[in-house]
Amino acid sequence: MTVTQESTTSPPGNPEDAGLTPAELAEKYGLTVSGARPSLPEYVRQLWHRRHFILTFSRSKLRAQYSQAKLGQLWQVVTPVLNAGVYYVIFGLILQTGRGMATEVYIPFLVTGVFVFTFTQSSALSGVRAVSGNLGLVRALHFPRASLPISLSLQQLQQLLFSMIVVLAFVVSFGSYPRLSWLLVIPALVLQFVFNSGLAMVLARLGSKTPDLAQLMPFVLRTWMYASGVMFSIPLMLEGRKGVPGWVIDLLQWNPAAIYMDLIRFALIDGYTSSNLPPHVWLAAALWAVLLGAGGFVFFWKAEAKYGRG
Repeated sequence: MTVTQESTTSPPGNPEDAGLTPAELAEKYGLTVSGARPSLPEYVRQLWHRRHFILTFSRSKLRAQYSQAKLGQLWQVVTPVLNAGVYYVIFGLILQTGRGMATEVYIPFLVTGVFVFTFTQSSALSGVRAVSGNLGLVRALHFPRASLPISLSLQQLQQLLFSMIVVLAFVVSFGSYPRLSWLLVIPALVLQFVFNSGLAMVLARLGSKTPDLAQLMPFVLRTWMYASGVMFSIPLMLEGRKGVPGWVIDLLQWNPAAIYMDLIRFALIDGYTSSNLPPHVWLAAALWAVLLGAGGFVFFWKAEAKYGRG
């Protein structure tokens, strides 16, 4: 028996491609490297197309956060209130850090500060683990990785908005009633959200390569809290004190956490006047938002191709 082998030939290539290198062929036919970092405008466009994913992801994380607790999402409110109570006993009653402010001002001042600083604190902590804590998702699906820190900051904003009911209850119960200045809370929170998102993106990139940063962050954030005037008014506590130079007071007042807290306090609390704010405070709030929002976004985008790759 004779076996006949059929010959197969591949179709002839394009004669114009003869002599072209692989890189030139890829460029000619629009081929790109898998996982390559897109241009910045293209990256922004991809993020906008994933906006529904970002919103849904933030909501699901918020629902899952306290799913194992009996009180559920009430812990979003209970935890900051308990913290405020502890701070009031230690700093307000024992250490008298509220001197210079009436009780009807100091208690809303303290509660507002705790809730607003918690917004930034939680955004930073979740940002550190935004990439390293979602490696399965990062490695399995192709999407702009900035979606993760942004959605986690959005989760903390939703949590704060839910908690604002308690803040407003404290404010009203101590004699500060609704007025037009309350509307200033909206731009203040928008600027703080942009700042927090940028901070989360910076920490997400750093945390993706340095897992130990997650262990260090609680100490950094606690120091930041004590230096931001959560429990006391910076100018009332430090101005006129011996050994405290003016530049230290300015540095503490101009730090972004203090600025966003003070803006919301000024908007909500009748006895907290503009004399408690540093000059050009809205400009400073906007500059911090632009600096961290845009700068953090670009910083994170530059390492886009490296996330989840060992």
